Amino acid sequence: MTTSAQLSITLKRSPIGSPSKVRLFLLGLGLRKIGQTVSRPDTAQVRGLVNKVRHLIEVSVS
Repeated sequence: MTTSAQLSITLKRSPIGSPSKVRLFLLGLGLRKIGQTVSRPDTAQVRGLVNKVRHLIEVSVS
């Protein structure tokens, strides 16, 4: 079985003042609090969500 790459995503800025869609994208990634880090598989769907909120998060590949 091949292990796929994981993305470590950290919420760095608050979504206050952002459109409601942006908040939904963050919830879809599993991010709720500033400083929270989640690990997600490196797929096209996750990369699409990351691209929409790239101004609020920090991403590293592991």
